[in-house]
Amino acid sequence: MEDCLAKKMEITVSEAEKRTGRNAMNIQETYTAYLIETRAVESQSEGPCAPVESLWRRYSEFELLRNYLSVTYPHIVVPPLPEKRADFVWHKLSADNMDPDFVERRRIGLESFLLRVASHPVLCQDKIFYAFLMQESGWKEMVNETGFQLKADSRLKALNATFRVKNPDKRFTELKHYSDELQSVISHLLRVRARVADRLYGVYKVHGNYGRVFSEWSAIEKEMGDGLQSAGHHMDVYAASIDDILEEEEHYADQLKEYLFYAEALRAVCRKHELMQYDLEMAAQDLTSKKQQCEELATGTVRTFSLKGMTSKLFGQETPEQREAKIKVLEEQIQEGEEQLKSKNLEGRDFVKSAWADIERFKEQKNHDLKEALISYAVMQISMCKKGIQVWTNAKECFSKM
Repeated sequence: MEDCLAKKMEITVSEAEKRTGRNAMNIQETYTAYLIETRAVESQSEGPCAPVESLWRRYSEFELLRNYLSVTYPHIVVPPLPEKRADFVWHKLSADNMDPDFVERRRIGLESFLLRVASHPVLCQDKIFYAFLMQESGWKEMVNETGFQLKADSRLKALNATFRVKNPDKRFTELKHYSDELQSVISHLLRVRARVADRLYGVYKVHGNYGRVFSEWSAIEKEMGDGLQSAGHHMDVYAASIDDILEEEEHYADQLKEYLFYAEALRAVCRKHELMQYDLEMAAQDLTSKKQQCEELATGTVRTFSLKGMTSKLFGQETPEQREAKIKVLEEQIQEGEEQLKSKNLEGRDFVKSAWADIERFKEQKNHDLKEALISYAVMQISMCKKGIQVWTNAKECFSKM
């Protein structure tokens, strides 16, 4: 971790800007661009600060970067991007992806994504990622030249492997259950939080109504007027603070959403392992079949029903020369198959070792982050309750002086 890019460079997504342009189909569209600023850290102790490098990126470019990382490093739990459109929002909040508040939260999420990648011991060393931060023009061409799209596994192939693997690794099966449970629990938390936020909004609006009533009432009272007006003022201040509180609430929700999306990143690692296991089993099955064919040709006996066996019975046996030629071809194929199987076994063991190390790193990070987020959320709720108590204590004093 000492060599990670996050230790050597300050990375911020400092600004979001709404723009209009034409896409690849020459159709005019409105989109948001994000300003990425970077500055080397080393030179701080050497005297003058390093100059700030900056460039603009669209959300689609962040998506391209993440797709590249996911394909290039299949054994790594690649950090997720923030949502493209708002989900799990309470009904008073805008779900428009051009809404300024949503754009601001997404800006924070994109910065978090870059910092996650820059802090990862493997991903931070990737040249394409470094170019994403430093090279605005020609970056897309550089990514496409890697040919990563050709390495991407189709969803159909992955689904086929899931159902046809005969000996799935128990650890990865349990990891799939773990990711499903993580997604289920966080989804439930987000739904509950949205209901709590809606209820909270209602409580604060009631205080706003109290403030208005006390203020209007004070205008028609002589002796109680000052006390009612002061009580109304406390209620108004309390009600007006709801916007800042709900903005902070959304920040905690976004922290939970990050781990909601991490669940899919975990499943992506599981799918890749299933594909590798399926290829290994198919290679082993093919090798066994060729060895059996070779044995049958060498001994002249057919141990299982086959079209070749029926053909030889109907049209006569092959000549010794033909049989020898076939045996020779099969022996070469068997030798090649054994080497391939050995290579796939080694690749599989390396994948499991690397993937499991990264999964353990992810779990440690998740436990730390969610613990901090939930504690902070609880502290915020306690602080809000204390403010509510203080408001009514102040109001009580106002009423007592009447």
